[in-house]
Amino acid sequence: MARHAGPSSGAPEPSGPSEAEAGAVRLSARVFGVVQGVGFRFWTMGKAEELGLTGEVKNLDDGSVAVVAEGPQWKIHELREWLNSSRTPGRVERVEDSLSEADGTFRDFRAR
Repeated sequence: MARHAGPSSGAPEPSGPSEAEAGAVRLSARVFGVVQGVGFRFWTMGKAEELGLTGEVKNLDDGSVAVVAEGPQWKIHELREWLNSSRTPGRVERVEDSLSEADGTFRDFRAR
């Protein structure tokens, strides 16, 4: 007697929601304080990669850091919480951010 592997209903198993179905969003943030020359970009990139986000982080001429990240809303929320926490390098005084629809511009996360 042959055995059948897989779900008994014959329906394919769900592979999980796509980014669009999971509510993919874009976070655009500026981080102010002592955030340049302290490893902030490196640690932000590491956190974003840990969360599986795409985007970039870069120093700005005014001493702030710009962060753009895309991914599922719950992961973006986790990055926002991290940016506003005491766990970041340096000293974050404030974070100004906004959310919009993700447009898929990035393929990975990079520091510039």
